[in-house]
Amino acid sequence: MKVLVVGASGVLGRNVIPLLVREGYEVTGITRSVEKVGILRSLGSHPVVCNVYDMPRLYNVVRESNPDVIISFLTDLPDDMKLINEFAPLNNKIRREGTANLIRVSKDIGVSRIYMESVAWKLNGDSGRAVDEMESIVKEANGVVLRYGRLYGEGTYYVNEIPPPPRVRIDKAALMTVEAL
Repeated sequence: MKVLVVGASGVLGRNVIPLLVREGYEVTGITRSVEKVGILRSLGSHPVVCNVYDMPRLYNVVRESNPDVIISFLTDLPDDMKLINEFAPLNNKIRREGTANLIRVSKDIGVSRIYMESVAWKLNGDSGRAVDEMESIVKEANGVVLRYGRLYGEGTYYVNEIPPPPRVRIDKAALMTVEAL
């Protein structure tokens, strides 16, 4: 089975891709960053640089990868958790517009299964509205919303501490993602 992982170079993508490859899936990983292509290749995926706001490119990538399933880990988050509030407008935009673009392309091309990362806790203000809108877009397309608790473990904001609930260790979240397929 062919799987397209969008947001593949993020913490969830980097943990999910090796599990998919080990299970025999053919994986294409999308990243916005040319610098992360090598990481995705080393995990066993076919890396592709694509921005979800570039619709012609997104159509080409999805068409060429011809996935049976799309898993989206679209976020626009900083590496430093202290900057989350500064990045909120960017993250809200990708939740709304990036998700809408991905759903539109997947429907137009005929990808029938899409899984979308979300959060398992209530966000306030525009961030909460962005999550609600993103989830609605996915559900209207008969997609599956995967709600994760706060991720902790290697590569997350919580490497050496356990976050408040709801929470899930990154390796467990990755395993549950693959099991959801």
